[in-house]
Amino acid sequence: MDGDAAWLRTSTENGRLTLTAGGAWTVQQVTHIDRELTALSPDGARNAVFDLSQLTAFDTAGAWLVDRTTHKLGDRGIETEVIGLADDYRPLVRVVETATDAAEDTVRQPGNYWLDMLARVGRTTEEAYREGGALLSFFGMTVLGFFAVLRNPRKLRMVALINQVEQTGLNAIPIVCLLSFLIGVVIAFVGADQLRRFGAEIFTVNLLGVIMLREIGVLLTSIMVAGRSGSAFTAQIGTMQVNEEVDAMRTLGLSPMDILVLPRICGLLITLPILSFLSNVAGLLGGALMATMVLDVTFGQFMRQLETVLTLSHFFVGMVKAPVFAYIIAIVGCYEGLRVTGSAESVGKMTTKSVVTSIFLVIIANAIFSVVFSTLRV
Repeated sequence: MDGDAAWLRTSTENGRLTLTAGGAWTVQQVTHIDRELTALSPDGARNAVFDLSQLTAFDTAGAWLVDRTTHKLGDRGIETEVIGLADDYRPLVRVVETATDAAEDTVRQPGNYWLDMLARVGRTTEEAYREGGALLSFFGMTVLGFFAVLRNPRKLRMVALINQVEQTGLNAIPIVCLLSFLIGVVIAFVGADQLRRFGAEIFTVNLLGVIMLREIGVLLTSIMVAGRSGSAFTAQIGTMQVNEEVDAMRTLGLSPMDILVLPRICGLLITLPILSFLSNVAGLLGGALMATMVLDVTFGQFMRQLETVLTLSHFFVGMVKAPVFAYIIAIVGCYEGLRVTGSAESVGKMTTKSVVTSIFLVIIANAIFSVVFSTLRV
């Protein structure tokens, strides 16, 4: 198919540069042609002719070399005429010219920096507004789905629910507890180091207890679950979208909301509060270990000091957040999964977007909770 080896002859006569191409200008053959054209020096030429009549084979690589050369000569003020191109190759050259022109417009198009930045901000804002509206609509659909389940509990697939509880809860216990334990160690160490300057090292226990139960325990757990389970929701549902399994469900009269979304939401609503409780316990144990090493107090003294500061309100402030965070993570994960289009790249993109959006919304919700509880003096 490639025919003869690619070759190129150049000559200049009376200010006219002639480039004669022959052989197979294909990707396998044109490496040395590329070097010759790159080193081409058309000094003294006023116009040029690119003769392609002797080509025996031609593909995108050859077309790109022709297009690049004509542009290079044009930049030097040399008008170039392409002659002898077979009719079969003309559509290929037009496609390459269109793609090259579009790429150059994107890269070289001048513009005002501030206007471009303002345009990007506007596009981002508009996209965020649309995303927020679509996510709110999906939230409404999940609420309607829950009402339907309350009217007919058989619609909730118990096998799928138990499976989700195992995957999002039981399998996540080791990593959640380990990280919370280490965070408790870090908080106790840093707190003791700072409070030692005021001779108030013992209040490290107070700091650890309040911050773990009210904020860090549930927030850290939610972030880990968003990265672990929320991304899994998007990847699982997204892969089903790519394989057209979701469309097959709809064709069979089955609701993806009942089969895919609600079991995942219910499973996370069950497991995240449990994981948050275990995270609190692990964080306090890590802080207790560090306190006994840094503060030279016994475990019993640590617990007695902890008892003086902690109340049920601190515990419930943290636990009230857990179902809300679970709902946010679950609906974002499922929503992004259902938005996947038919490619593996889309699965990866939506999975990343799911994690980022979930963590962002969880932190926003936590800030709102903090303001509300501070206002209510809880």
